[in-house]
Amino acid sequence: MKKVDFIIVGQGLAGSILAYILKKNGQNCLIIDRFTEGGKKSSSQIAAGVINPITGMRFVKTWRIDAFLPAARHLYLELEGVLGVKLWHERSIYRTIRTIEEENSWLLRQTYPDYMPFCGDTTPSVKEGQFKPFHALAEVKQGAQVNIPVLVERFRDYFIKNNMLVVDDFEAFTGSNQNTIFKDIEASKIIFCEGANGSTNPYFSFLPFNLDKGELLLVHIPNLNLSHIFKNKMSIVPLHDTEGGQKDLYWVGATNTWAFDNDLPSETNKTLIINELKNTILLPFEVVAHHAAIRPTVKDRRPFLGIHPHHPNLGIFNGFGTKGASLIPFWANHFKDFLLDEKPLDKEVDIRRFF
Repeated sequence: MKKVDFIIVGQGLAGSILAYILKKNGQNCLIIDRFTEGGKKSSSQIAAGVINPITGMRFVKTWRIDAFLPAARHLYLELEGVLGVKLWHERSIYRTIRTIEEENSWLLRQTYPDYMPFCGDTTPSVKEGQFKPFHALAEVKQGAQVNIPVLVERFRDYFIKNNMLVVDDFEAFTGSNQNTIFKDIEASKIIFCEGANGSTNPYFSFLPFNLDKGELLLVHIPNLNLSHIFKNKMSIVPLHDTEGGQKDLYWVGATNTWAFDNDLPSETNKTLIINELKNTILLPFEVVAHHAAIRPTVKDRRPFLGIHPHHPNLGIFNGFGTKGASLIPFWANHFKDFLLDEKPLDKEVDIRRFF
């Protein structure tokens, strides 16, 4: 029987990074992932990977961004060397300011010392003929974009090369409080990193998942030539200068649907995104792909980390939602410290807050 320290269920962004960090710290890990067939993609496979330090209509700093941003930058740059591919793209985020009241709110944020590193100037215009007129733009500094689809794909090759990946459905397992057995594999712990599928996990379905269906378009926009992220009601994210990106290609979206019957792309949301793009830019464009996926958001907007209350060999690392690119590097290291060194979990993310 094969013995490992950890079985990681799911090779999305969360499972990949957690497995990498545990391996880096001397642990023998095995990842189990079934991989979807055909055109259906997971949320990691279609994510824009945007890291945005200032969010919302009130221009609020992203939760703990002062800690998350350096952790993310450090890990993704490290992974560029490990995986041999460009992953980290520093990008300012230019967001529209619609009224003088919004502009005054932004200018006030600029005076706060803890906001100064992230709040850039406002500018009255962009390149003539590209965008529809609006009051002003505000520059969010220290934004970034992580090429998550390529990262997950390269990680798959890395795990196969290191004999760390089994392509399989995770089925029933047996075990005691000391060891857990899946088929012919014995592990000290199983950590579930299943994304939206975690909501139906029989051991962790008691957690308050708040699933969100997101849809996006991949769009060719000739002559736009953006190197930053442009955010109106939706985001326009450049892909043309990323690994695997095509000339003039942009990620546009995403929608949020809280009540849905399936995980398939809908014509309603496709039309919504197209109309928002038409309300933002003046240039002609062509839709080349339409994707949808279910995101594992959480009711209190904090991820799930911890060990099952009655099954000490079962853990969860999930619930990162739309901010996975910024959250996962920090919390994967935090969870590693808990799993290997018995350091306490932060109460804000510990699943014990729910029992």
